[in-house]
Amino acid sequence: MILAGDIGGTKTVLALLSKEADGTRSVQYEQAFASLAYPEFEDILKEFLPIDVNISSACFGVAGPVVNQRCQTTNLPWLLDAERLKAQLGTEKVKLLNDLEAMALGMLFLPEDDLLELNPNAQELPGNIAVIAAGTGLGEAILYWDGNQHHPIATEGGHCDFAPQTEQQDALLAYLRNKYPEHVSCERLVSGMGFSNIYDFLCEHDFATACLAVPEVNDIDNGIDRNAVISRLGVSGEDALCAEAVRLFVELYGAEAGNLALKALAIGGVFIGGGIGPKILPMMQDGKFISAFKAKGRFAGLLDKVSVKLSLNARTPLIGAINYFA
Repeated sequence: MILAGDIGGTKTVLALLSKEADGTRSVQYEQAFASLAYPEFEDILKEFLPIDVNISSACFGVAGPVVNQRCQTTNLPWLLDAERLKAQLGTEKVKLLNDLEAMALGMLFLPEDDLLELNPNAQELPGNIAVIAAGTGLGEAILYWDGNQHHPIATEGGHCDFAPQTEQQDALLAYLRNKYPEHVSCERLVSGMGFSNIYDFLCEHDFATACLAVPEVNDIDNGIDRNAVISRLGVSGEDALCAEAVRLFVELYGAEAGNLALKALAIGGVFIGGGIGPKILPMMQDGKFISAFKAKGRFAGLLDKVSVKLSLNARTPLIGAINYFA
């Protein structure tokens, strides 16, 4: 049996698959777990795996930096170690991938109807591909093109410095420096927490009256996701402050996607993953994202033709982990 997993800060998804005679893989069992409900990843494995199951290979996409096949997860108190997992699972074929590395690999296996093109001027070209995903955090990866095939490369680019491009963004950076005096990263804005950070900034600068429907704090334990409330009211246009928060979020998301495309020289395109993009789809499609993506001065012409596709498949990282040992 093949074991694959997508280990995220919010949820962990595991799948157990069999390999058929023709080489295809068939999912036998798949289950999602609330990550924070478990002290260690191994506790999830014990609950998920059937007794006496024979694992031939296992691959996990993990939200955090993987160094020497060990990962201290960024938004969880877990330490994953491939050697320890080999002993637990009874196989030498165990691989830990950064979650965006797994997502990047999974993008290559998606059907076209799972991908939505955002750039009306896109031209398909061979070359490196950039992968960016806003969710609980901000993940970034690269698919390096060697002339014949793509190879996933992990990065921690989401933790690079936030670089403002407008007067409003200048003020936003100054606001965030008070909140995060050691470092203001892109992830503080282009991720779930970004909605609250942007909304609070707009409140402080009197953009509009605070929305009564937005709670003061995030309270996931009681089912109250402040970031989700802000994004929902913003996309629907029910509240002016929330709408501006989502507009600015999309502008920043597009700008950072463009930054990554330049750093990777991603003439082969950009893939957008993560859970946020599909949830704010109307705002991703109204032109503001792609406009910010292309706003790179002398390199605007290069980015004007780059394909930018948003994945609608939430299982993309899991698909990458499933196919790692293909």
